Amino acid sequence: MKEKKSFFERLTGTVHLDEDDGLEEAIELDAVQDAGVSDASNVGIPNTQEDVAEEGQLTVDVYQTDEDITIQTMVAGVKLDDLTVSISRDVVTIKGRRERTGHVPANQYFYNELYWGSFARTILLPEEIIPEEAEATEHHGLLTLRLPKIDKKRQIHLKVKSV
Repeated sequence: MKEKKSFFERLTGTVHLDEDDGLEEAIELDAVQDAGVSDASNVGIPNTQEDVAEEGQLTVDVYQTDEDITIQTMVAGVKLDDLTVSISRDVVTIKGRRERTGHVPANQYFYNELYWGSFARTILLPEEIIPEEAEATEHHGLLTLRLPKIDKKRQIHLKVKSV
């Protein structure tokens, strides 16, 4: 019997696999590849390891002021040690993992809509920022990144010296 997709899985298009199911499929995939079968799709097994377990994708709000670009996302239930934020001048990547506490058999759920496992989101920024001055804060599960924009209109005047 096929389980109903969670709200998060429907929203982001991710596929949730039980840990045991993903492990069995990975073992079957390895067995097929070891047997020299190049096209695993003929035997109903995903073609790559990436097809076996997808990461969830975070939902974000991104807005700007005259000085900053701000990114906000919900990371409730994620330990800060399990959260990684990578910033360059024009791209931000947020990665993490939300661990389920305890185990409840699937047949005991009335609703099973929360997302557990790895997630990631890469955001292309509309303007270049100064990565060294970026700030990240978390309050009640809301991660806020403040990214100062490069002021391209800023000018300085150099005094010319005689040598």
